[in-house]
This record gives sequence, structure tokens and C-alpha cells, in this order.
Amino acid sequence: MIVVYGIKEKLNPIKAQLSDIIHSCMQSILGMPEDKRAHRFIPLQKEDFYYPGGRSDAYTVIEINMMAGRKAETQKALIKALFNSIESELSIPPIDIEITIKEQAPYQWGFRGITGDEVTDLNYKVNV
Repeated sequence: MIVVYGIKEKLNPIKAQLSDIIHSCMQSILGMPEDKRAHRFIPLQKEDFYYPGGRSDAYTVIEINMMAGRKAETQKALIKALFNSIESELSIPPIDIEITIKEQAPYQWGFRGITGDEVTDLNYKVNV
């Protein structure tokens, strides 16, 4: 699951395109299937979103929650692909993008009535 935060006036107009960019990077780097898009956008009022100095109102936070198993090199490749794609397609410079990857053990994920360590039919690999 991916959660994206930003100032609503900047985030709302680009939500669909940003979702496409994020999912494309998830597919190319992690091998995620087309139908595994789980994005949540949290548009905030400017007065509710404090961010570091030197950033513009386009400052956007992307939190990526995933089951543990991806190599450090794979995660770094995903982060760099996101920075590059967002800058080239939306003209938001990397200084205005913050990306965090939060990993949880498979037993800490619950979906389809089971936990992630019990699932046997994923159509993508977690250990990449």
C-alpha cells in the first residue's frame, strides 16, 4: 500500500498521473502486476502540512508499505526511479519529494482473510 501526502491544491491536479508514475515504477523495479495498485492520496490544507525549509508547496511525501524481502539494491533502484520519473513527467524536483519504504514481516500483513506468510498464490515475487 502506498500513501501520498501533499498540499491539496498541488496534489489533487496530479493524483492520477502520479499514481500512474508510481505504479509504473513498482512494475518495472519490483515486478508488481498491473492489477496490484493500492494507492491512497491524502490532500492536506496548507496549514496542516508542515515541511522542511527549502521546499516548495509541491513538496510531496510518498510512503511505501511492503512486505519485507526486497534487497537494499532493489529498494534503492525504486526510490531513484521514482525521483527520476516524477521529475521528468511532473517537473517536481527531487528536493520536493520525500520517499520512505516501510517494511513489515509477512505475518504482519493481512489480506483476503489470511496473513502474508500464509499466502501461496501471489503472482509476483517479494524476494527481489
